[in-house]
Order: sequence, then C-alpha cells, then structure tokens
Amino acid sequence: MLYAIQTLPSFVNAEASTLLMTLPMAHEDFSLLTLLSFVRSVDYMAAGSIVSQTAAVAILTQSPLATAIVFASATVNQLFAVSIALWFSRLFQRNLQQGGRSKTNTIVRLFSILMWSFLIGGVGFLFSILWYTVPNIESTLVGSSQLSSILGCIFPFATGVAAAASANANVSAITLVSAIVATPTYLLIGVYAANWCLKTIRKLSEGAVTKIVRATALDFNIKTCRPLFGYIVKDLKTASRNPATAFFFVLPALETAILASLISNGGVLRTVAVLEATAMGAIFTLFLPLALVTAEGKGLEYTKTMPINSQRIILAKTLTASFTYILVPLIIIALAAFKPIIAFPAIFIPFLTVISVVSACIFEIRLFLKNTTKGRISAVANDLAKIIVGAFTIAIPILCYGAAFLLTFNHLISLLVMGTVSVIELTTATITFRRA
Repeated sequence: MLYAIQTLPSFVNAEASTLLMTLPMAHEDFSLLTLLSFVRSVDYMAAGSIVSQTAAVAILTQSPLATAIVFASATVNQLFAVSIALWFSRLFQRNLQQGGRSKTNTIVRLFSILMWSFLIGGVGFLFSILWYTVPNIESTLVGSSQLSSILGCIFPFATGVAAAASANANVSAITLVSAIVATPTYLLIGVYAANWCLKTIRKLSEGAVTKIVRATALDFNIKTCRPLFGYIVKDLKTASRNPATAFFFVLPALETAILASLISNGGVLRTVAVLEATAMGAIFTLFLPLALVTAEGKGLEYTKTMPINSQRIILAKTLTASFTYILVPLIIIALAAFKPIIAFPAIFIPFLTVISVVSACIFEIRLFLKNTTKGRISAVANDLAKIIVGAFTIAIPILCYGAAFLLTFNHLISLLVMGTVSVIELTTATITFRRA
C-alpha cells in the first residue's frame, strides 16, 4: 500500500491520459492500454507479497486448505491496498488540481498535501509498532474472551484464524465461528474492490476521474526575481504538484521525530542516540534531490536551453534539499531540553552534519545531471548508486567521530575530527561544483 500510495498519484494525473489520447488508437485499445499500465505499476509488488506469504504457509504447515486460505487472503489484501491507494490518489489529485487562485482553494490544496503526508507517515509508522502489537494480538486470538471473537470478525485476523484452524492450531470455538462467518464476506468485498478498480481505470481512459477547471485569466501580474531564487521557487512549485514528492520535504524531520520518540524512553540522551537520529534525518534528506529531478521531468531539458548554467541548477536544488535538514538539529535540541544529555558537545553533531548534507546533495545532483540510462532496471540501479554515494558522504564524518572518540575518549577532539572531514568533503564537492 505504501508503494502504491507513492506511485499512483502520477497515474491518476489527467496529463498522462491527455497525452495518450492523441495516439491513433480505438477507445477499446486505449482502455486496455490504461489497464495494462495500471497492472504493470503494482504487479511485481503484489505478486511478490502473495507468493511469499503463500509459500511460507505451504512450507510450514503442509496443509493445502491453509495454503488456499492464505492465498485468497493475500490476494484480497492486495486488492484492498490497491483500492484504498487508488481512492486516496483520486481524491487528493482532484483536490490538488482543482482550479482557482483564491485563498480557500490554496488552503484546500495545502491541506491535501499535509493529509497525504500524514497518511504516508502513518503507514510507515505501522511497521515500527508491529513488534509491540503482534504478541498481544496473538495471545488474544488464541484465548476465548469476547475480544478474541471480535478480532475474529475483522480482516485479516478472520482469514488468519481460519488458516490456523485448518492447520490444526489451538483456536477457541467462538473465535473460529466468527472467522468462518466473516471470511466469505471479506472475499466478496475483495471482488467488489477489484470491480471498482476496473471501473475507475475505465474512467481514467475516458478522462472522467480528474476534471481540471480553470478560471479565465483576465489580469496578469508578472514578478521578476533573481535566477537562483526563481529556480528555487520553481522547484518548490513543481514538486508540490505531486503529494508523493511533496512529502519528501518533511520526511527527514518526520523520521527523526519518530526515532527521537523511540529513544526518548530512556532517562538520558546518549551520544549514540544523537548520532543515530542525525544519520537517519540526513540520509532521508538524500531522497529529495531525486524527487526534485524526477518531478521536473522534461522541464530540465527546457531549462538547459535557457541562460541558466548547470552550476546554478545544482546550487538551487542543493539549497532546497539541504534546507529540509534544518529541522533535524532543532528536533534534537528540543529533545535535549527535556532529557539530560551525557556529553554536551554531542549537541553540535547535527550542526556539523549540515556540511556533509550539502556535500552529499552536490555529489548526487551532479551525478543526476551527468549520467543518463536507458531501461527501467538500469535507471533504478543508477539512482540507487547515486543515493549510496550520498549516504557514504554522510556516514564518513559520523564514523570518524566514533573512531576518534574510541581512540581519545574526548568529545571535543572527536568533533574537531568530524568537522575536518566534513570540510574536506565540502572542498571536494565545491571543486566538482565548479567543474559542472
């Protein structure tokens, strides 16, 4: 579902259907092409999830009935995930593309992006709490309380209880009856979800999902500004059109806040915790250059035809990406205000990491503008290599800090070593920047 939420907004966008409508093909062929494009967007993720769950149950239980139930449950689960993601994509894309320049429409579009960000963050946060909730849910399901019978009626616990009972697991009778009654209902809902997805995709081919209404512009107000500032504003507006890319602007702060909430359970704030939170926020900042370049698309080729050199493009995107990291040290300072910190010099670690973040962004964007690949697999591998380069740029000063502290047991010397390595990286990045 998290993957579908990130990819389907671009699929629901009316611009893709508008371009395909110019091709010389019949409406039936266009509908089939849209359907195949949708299936291709989620096929390997859905198939991998279904096959892995089914294979695990088949190997562990050796029960054909349990394997069949898990296969049906996994299929329905994927249908639910895709349907919910498609519904949210259609809803938020419609709000974002709604015409009008009034303050009300601006607030609605901003609210849509914020809600989309909380949705993605909430789905990601679920993975962090599974280790705490699964044991309690398991002990409840094997019991015979009223809560176990209620959970037996809820998906996916209903199908899980049915599969466990078919594999001769110890399940209470009332929970099993609830699961047997509820399982066919969820299977029918899954069929309905699949039918709804097909109808929605058919509407996409007809251009009836996202209707863009634009008011006729009678007055124009053109404001000029310096090229650097104008390019930064252009990047922000381009990325904000897609909620999936707009979320990257708050992703470093959100991930750092989640990690900070997990490490704040201790009585004191340790240096290791500061290093972990800093590294987490800095690494997630590296996704923003990729989002900025991807959101710009072919517009980057048009930009190259303008009197704007590569250095200005790199500098604008570096400033935009690095600015999102500023919230990370502020969050750590706020955490240190409520928790006693063991080593006070460690509070400067996230501030020194700003230098590494700037260097990593320059390296990444320089590689993005230099290298081009053909093919989906090679493009993904190439993007991954660029992010790895940025991750190493951030990790080296942090590792040098840890090594220096293990040798000297002095935080001030460790900060000096970290700062020196960060300055060396920035010098190298500046040389690369000037050769762009």
